[in-house]
Amino acid sequence: MVADVIITRTVAELRRAVREFRRGDETIGVVPTLGALHDGHIALVQEARKRAGRVVTTLFVNPTQFAATEDLSKYPRTEEADLARLREARCDILFAPGVGEVYPQGFATTVTLQGPAVAGLEDRFRPTHFAGVATIVAKLFTMSGADVAVFGEKDYQQLCVVRQMARDLDLPIEVVGHPTVREADGLAMSSRNRFLSPEERTLAPLLHRTMRGIADAALAGADLEAELAKGRTALEAAGFKLDYLEARQADNLAPLGGIGPAPGRLLVAARLGATRLIDNIALAPARN
Repeated sequence: MVADVIITRTVAELRRAVREFRRGDETIGVVPTLGALHDGHIALVQEARKRAGRVVTTLFVNPTQFAATEDLSKYPRTEEADLARLREARCDILFAPGVGEVYPQGFATTVTLQGPAVAGLEDRFRPTHFAGVATIVAKLFTMSGADVAVFGEKDYQQLCVVRQMARDLDLPIEVVGHPTVREADGLAMSSRNRFLSPEERTLAPLLHRTMRGIADAALAGADLEAELAKGRTALEAAGFKLDYLEARQADNLAPLGGIGPAPGRLLVAARLGATRLIDNIALAPARN
């Protein structure tokens, strides 16, 4: 029998549900999402289940992380389907607040960021994005009082930003990254993949294949910058509108400067038709 999920819409309801679990000395995991759940999200819930006695999944399309040029209204909202998936994944609490609950009238506080939030990657194209992400994540951490939070590595710069914020603000929570979950052809799972046309969906896995080729060549001794340049040219020739394809230090997203002792990460963002895709892999002979 699949256990039901406690649905909460207000901070008071969420804290009351968490408090009941705390009475039984349960630890709490939280998985923040925007909804439109796919197998990648469910993998995060399952990871949280391994690390905590109870799991809270949050479902909130956060308006403060969308720029004026991004259509917030088009982000898919599929709460009933999401709830069914969370039941199967044995999630304990769904927190699905309205905008007014999260940002009540008079709300006036945001988190100011430096470090990996200003690395010249996503922030170069979405300059207000990470302030919105950090603010909502900080609120979700304090709302849930969770012991551990699980984020996907697909949004790698976001993961770095959240880790830095939690350290800098002494938030009593462990931030865990989970490897990117991929389709059989290598495309990173994303709620936005549904907007790809059949032709674009066929082409989209080239992002991952290109990064894998760069990593393999560089680790075999080829010049990293030259391989990056070839990769950029190949993606643009294939029809991608490239925002960036970069190699960075894995911990802080500072420039890598070549293969060396610092762990590296390859990161890419590109538009294919009307859909913007992001991905990253470790600069190592890893399956991810």
